[in-house]
Amino acid sequence: MQLTTSLRSALVAGAAATALFTGAAGAVAAPAAPSAAAGTPATAHSPYGQLRPLAVLSAERLATADLVAAAKWGTGGPVDDPAREREVLRAVAEQARQLGADPEVTVRFFRDQIEANKIVQRGLHRAWDADPGRAPTERPDLGQVRKEINRINHELVRAVADSPQARSAPYCAPLLTVAAARVRHERHLDALHTGALARSLRSVCG
Repeated sequence: MQLTTSLRSALVAGAAATALFTGAAGAVAAPAAPSAAAGTPATAHSPYGQLRPLAVLSAERLATADLVAAAKWGTGGPVDDPAREREVLRAVAEQARQLGADPEVTVRFFRDQIEANKIVQRGLHRAWDADPGRAPTERPDLGQVRKEINRINHELVRAVADSPQARSAPYCAPLLTVAAARVRHERHLDALHTGALARSLRSVCG
């Protein structure tokens, strides 16, 4: 089930103002917050408490797209990496099985995560092509970045496994709307990352 219009509107609301001041295509995501922010013991078992980690961790994963884009910038390498994508999808499917979660649901969710990451990478590369002065001057170690992505992936699979009731409930979309909008606000996401966050959460509810 795709995100409702209300969720997209909530995510985009306020991003336009940010874009006016920062330049949507060239700005970067806010620094990743500690994963503990995904939920608190008091709310972890509530429907909102089950959905918020998916939004928080998806935004955290999106922040790594800036580093991946910088690592690939100027190398001539493509944004798409089918071998890496297959590796990720195999790993999350296996972890889902170990946790008793639905592997197909988990893989579908992670396909959205991968596509969202590529939206950010392509957007940044276009911005840097248009204005080389804004391009990164240092190239991150892609191997180290992928270790961080793997860590977030592990937490995301667990968040999917911990939220079947909330994800299948009729109130999933409204609650996800609130969670995603709050994450956008907390991280001061620009238009590029806001749109990518919406893409990353597209198949959460349903």
